[in-house]
Amino acid sequence: MPKSSVINSIKAYIILFAFMQLCSCKPMDVYEKSQVVPGHEWASSKAIEGSFEITDTIPAYQIYIVLRHTDEYTYNNIWLNMGLQSPGDSMYDQKVNLSLGNDAQGWEGTGMNDIWELRKPLNKVPRRFIRPGVYKYRIRQIMRDDPLPHIMSVGLRVERAP
Repeated sequence: MPKSSVINSIKAYIILFAFMQLCSCKPMDVYEKSQVVPGHEWASSKAIEGSFEITDTIPAYQIYIVLRHTDEYTYNNIWLNMGLQSPGDSMYDQKVNLSLGNDAQGWEGTGMNDIWELRKPLNKVPRRFIRPGVYKYRIRQIMRDDPLPHIMSVGLRVERAP
């Protein structure tokens, strides 16, 4: 076999392999959106709201609260009123107490200088969404301090469970 023919065959195999890799990759099913809290003071009347679409109801999904705060945040936790609305239903609210850290070990999450970000799962086990469609969410802080200082951004992450 001539040398140019071998090189062309190798190139064809490399192109075919790359094409197969691109076609076999599944899209990563992740929704994540955070909203900046103006002035880093979160008023209880200012809900963080959004929506995400579920097209595949077969897999389970993990839901996270994504929160960014400064090192000056006074408490080791935050109380939230978390609302979720399925397509065609009314909003279902539940109170959530998220631990952000403790005195012995410090803040949870990842930090850089005086800014800390963490993702906390809302559900212990991944959940399945019964209906396809657009789901709406609403997150409010329900702490005694109003507005609650040193909260930089709040959001939601929904990802397909492994």
